[in-house]
Amino acid sequence: MSARTPPTESIDQTLAELAEDFDLLGDWEQRIEYVIELGKGLAPLDEADRLETNKVPGCAAQVWLAVKPTEDRLWFAADSDSALSKGNIALLLKLYSGRTPDEILAFDARAALDRLGLPSALTRQRANGLNSMVGRIREAALAVG
Repeated sequence: MSARTPPTESIDQTLAELAEDFDLLGDWEQRIEYVIELGKGLAPLDEADRLETNKVPGCAAQVWLAVKPTEDRLWFAADSDSALSKGNIALLLKLYSGRTPDEILAFDARAALDRLGLPSALTRQRANGLNSMVGRIREAALAVG
């Protein structure tokens, strides 16, 4: 596995930057477009990671989330067949990938997503899918933590 550089900012600092970006965007249409743009920047998911076991249940679209643990950190790779779901998972990877299990488990994802206003901008099914993505990330942290 290639060496990866852990995030230099805390997860709270990354959230603050995302919140600042969201605040600069006026309406929800612009914010959703921003999330979709995040998804376009997601690295392609290896075909070997497109397994049924990596699918996130409860999502409106197909979402794959692969966990790539190293000695002390969890790295994630993901993809979706939906632009919005791909953007949502890209946003979560921006927050979580490269973090220690303790950092992941100590972070209040619900408060973070509420701070960004995402759940209220999504349909109930998409908001549930977003929660399922967070749940899968937390499960991975619990499994190795």
